[in-house]
Amino acid sequence: DQIELALPAMRRSRQEARLLGWLRALPDDVIRRRPVLSVDYAGLLLVSGELVGVEPRLRDAELWLDPATGTGDVAPSIEMVVVDHEEFCRLPGAIDLYRAGQALVRGDVAGTMRHAGRALDRFALDDDFGRGAAAGLLGLASWTTGDLVAGHRMYAECMSRLRRAGFIADTFGCALALADIRIAQGRLHEAMGTYERALQLATEHGAPVLRGTADMYVGMSELHREHGDLDRAIQRLLKSKDLGDDIGLPQNPYRWCVAMARIREAQGHLDGALDLLLEAERLYVGDFFPNVRPVAAMKIRLWIAQGRLGEAFGWVREQGLSADDDLTYVREFEHMTLARVLVARYTSEQDNRAIQEAIGLLDRLLAAAEAGERAGSVIQVLVLQALAHEAQGAIPAALRPLERALAMAESEGYVRIFVDEGAPMARLLTEASTQGIAPRYSSRLLDAFPRVAPTGERNSSQPSVRPGQALADPLSEREIEVLRLVAEGLSNREISERLFLALDTVKGHNRRIFAKLGVQRRTEALSRARDLDLL
Repeated sequence: DQIELALPAMRRSRQEARLLGWLRALPDDVIRRRPVLSVDYAGLLLVSGELVGVEPRLRDAELWLDPATGTGDVAPSIEMVVVDHEEFCRLPGAIDLYRAGQALVRGDVAGTMRHAGRALDRFALDDDFGRGAAAGLLGLASWTTGDLVAGHRMYAECMSRLRRAGFIADTFGCALALADIRIAQGRLHEAMGTYERALQLATEHGAPVLRGTADMYVGMSELHREHGDLDRAIQRLLKSKDLGDDIGLPQNPYRWCVAMARIREAQGHLDGALDLLLEAERLYVGDFFPNVRPVAAMKIRLWIAQGRLGEAFGWVREQGLSADDDLTYVREFEHMTLARVLVARYTSEQDNRAIQEAIGLLDRLLAAAEAGERAGSVIQVLVLQALAHEAQGAIPAALRPLERALAMAESEGYVRIFVDEGAPMARLLTEASTQGIAPRYSSRLLDAFPRVAPTGERNSSQPSVRPGQALADPLSEREIEVLRLVAEGLSNREISERLFLALDTVKGHNRRIFAKLGVQRRTEALSRARDLDLL
């Protein structure tokens, strides 16, 4: 009885783990007599990713809602128990809500919309939580299909209703969705405003700090990085880290590593960026959001920069990607990455078929992004089109998409989307400025390029020359960085904290360093490193 009465308030304060623990401790026959507990159990399993148990719990509850249709395993002599009658009245809508969630996880967008629409019909007009959650699922379904206008509209309604219902912590998830959609639409300033308003709401709430606050700082960091302000981007990430894991949503550790990886890439530390992306893969926790930027695809850009084209081609084969694929929004980033790989193949092998496939694929991606009103995607595709033509030496053809990209990007303050492309983009921007194409903006972007390419910089045509090149298997940039921290006397745990890496990742670097240097202990490694001028 006490658990059933406590459910609504505990849902508001996001105490899912505690509730799930309590329900697991109850005998199964006790829960099956209580439809309110059965449906809430199903919802808790759903958000925890335990899909197998969801439908049986919903069916148990339905037996009580419509006894004429179910004899099942529930003996007629068993009496139903309900202590929260208000929650009992909400069960028809809640059952459809959770079935909509199941459908979304399975990739059944039509099923999601059907059940979420029924949930809206079944919840009372003043049931802000139920109707807000249903609107959110409709927003997710629209987002998944690439209808970002409808996705944003439904998610905004979801956020408004959840806030009225007192589910303040849940509004942070809505803010993430709304900001991600705005970024895809190329509206960076509005995305930043979404994060700032969410933080203001958290401040108004007061103590304790609401779970999800840390996620807002990670989102803001990514926007500062895109605007070229790496110092502020790092500060936001450190603020998120200081708040602690308990103040982040389950996806925050993964998103944090991705954000820091992008910063390390912008600094020219490609090995460090790859380490962080590997850590992000390990930490990845799926949720109801469409995974439109898979970490595996993010790694390809870095592999290409490091000349690891064989691994990049291998990824394309593993994913079964082709320039002739039907295009969908959820795989848009992967197909952009495929185009990048094809351009790299042309550059390295002068494979004319590869560059023609890349140009044809980019033309189709551009048309799809324009049709979906995804200005952020349009800018990315235009940049890739410019690079594809530049690789062929066709500078006038390259300047046409670049001019359009600059016109769309300037008002939103894009920087890294151009600068991260390195020397080929620098050459194009120089030519654009010379020809009077967005001269102020082009000059400002050129000022953001590093004057001296750092070790491991993506656009070197030759491998970087590192100290210790005499080794049969030279140390990587990251291994040298770890070795220098060892020389400073830092423990493995201190190194992991300094470099934002998992402890096991640091230990793995140490094993490879020792193997390459042919030593067994730290002191031997340092002595050998000094002999090779690595320190």
